[in-house]
Amino acid sequence: MEPFLFGVATASYQIEGGANEGGRSKSIWDTFCEIPGNVMNGDTGDQACDYYHRWKEDLALIHDLGTDAYRFSVSWSRIFPKKDEYNPEGMEFYRNILLEMKKLGIKAAVTIYHWDLPQWAQDLGGWENRDCTDWFCAYAEKLYEELDDLVDSWITLNEPYCASFISNYEGVHAPGNRNLAKALCVSHHLLLSHGKAVRLYREKGGRKPIGITLNLTPVYPASDSFRDRLAAHIQSSYANDWFLKPIFQKEYPEEFCVLAASRCTTDFSFLREGDMDIIGTPVDFLGINFYSAATARYDQTNLLLNSSPHTSYPKTKMGWDIRPETLIDLLSYVRKEYTGIPVYITENGSAWDDHLEDGKVHDRERSEYLVKHLETVKEANRKGLNVKEYYCWSLLDNFEWAWGYSRRFGIVYVDYETQKRIPKDSYAVYRDYIAEFKKQENG
Repeated sequence: MEPFLFGVATASYQIEGGANEGGRSKSIWDTFCEIPGNVMNGDTGDQACDYYHRWKEDLALIHDLGTDAYRFSVSWSRIFPKKDEYNPEGMEFYRNILLEMKKLGIKAAVTIYHWDLPQWAQDLGGWENRDCTDWFCAYAEKLYEELDDLVDSWITLNEPYCASFISNYEGVHAPGNRNLAKALCVSHHLLLSHGKAVRLYREKGGRKPIGITLNLTPVYPASDSFRDRLAAHIQSSYANDWFLKPIFQKEYPEEFCVLAASRCTTDFSFLREGDMDIIGTPVDFLGINFYSAATARYDQTNLLLNSSPHTSYPKTKMGWDIRPETLIDLLSYVRKEYTGIPVYITENGSAWDDHLEDGKVHDRERSEYLVKHLETVKEANRKGLNVKEYYCWSLLDNFEWAWGYSRRFGIVYVDYETQKRIPKDSYAVYRDYIAEFKKQENG
């Protein structure tokens, strides 16, 4: 039996910086950040955590933490700064990271796409353009050729829900569209690119586990009324089933298709014969990013007929309810309705108001959040729900998308003025938890 793996996670645009170095070109997030009002305080990822220059220091922190694995993403615009123009210097950056990880005994879970689409691709239509699935596969193929010998598992996409609906319907993330029809088209092309990339990897003889990461959220009605139960069902179809169902059942949830078609101009012409078979190409694991649970109330004024009322649950700095026990409900739902393949919790973490006091950060709330969720994962496995890996989000405080640097998720504090790294109390708590878990497992 394979041992349970503990890890930490980061994403390229959120930590790397080096925006104009190493042959990298602009991504949609560089462009999005340039528009006043899009990101809090006008923050950008130009420098971020300066990981581009400090990655050895950060890998040493991971090694000292005692985690088995590190999940990170590759910047597409470092690898292909222009259409059809490969940049070996960009690839060397990631290969050097992987070589150092191998030396340190840290397994690598590599995410191919974590939202930072090259601006050149967006200029050609972005994910609305079906050709983007081919550009994605050319990029993925190059990663497979150059890095597969050093990678332990591949993740095609991170959170296509955010890259489609949050980015193209709600407009909160790059490229900032507010159009449900566009978002539906983008979501389909993202899923199609995932299926094509999995097939390509297998055709090339790849033997490492390959899967996808979805951010899934259990949804509960605000009351037991028919209307609120309907609202919860709609929200779950939108955030969860719209991605789970095509991947594991090769179809979209029909009731949400009907609602969406009544609310926007889509005619689903982006869906072509054979697409669902490609999207449903079997994967080796399902990555789940879990942070919270949602509550839905029927709201006729909302385009999708539901809204999120305030609840009495304790909340993180993001305003997200802290309900670790609901992870059991979520995993049970996935098992009952969709698949029994291994689950990796590819992200789980919390943001708080962290303060540096005498050179230390005493983040009690994050430490408690972390342990409660780790214990819930342990309980899930006692129930036979087959969780194989857990990745804490995040190793470092970083650029938190539209929130800029105003939200800190790291177990390592980053002083953005000096780029000094300071492990928080939660870093020690996670380190000790891992050590104790392994001690018990080894008898």
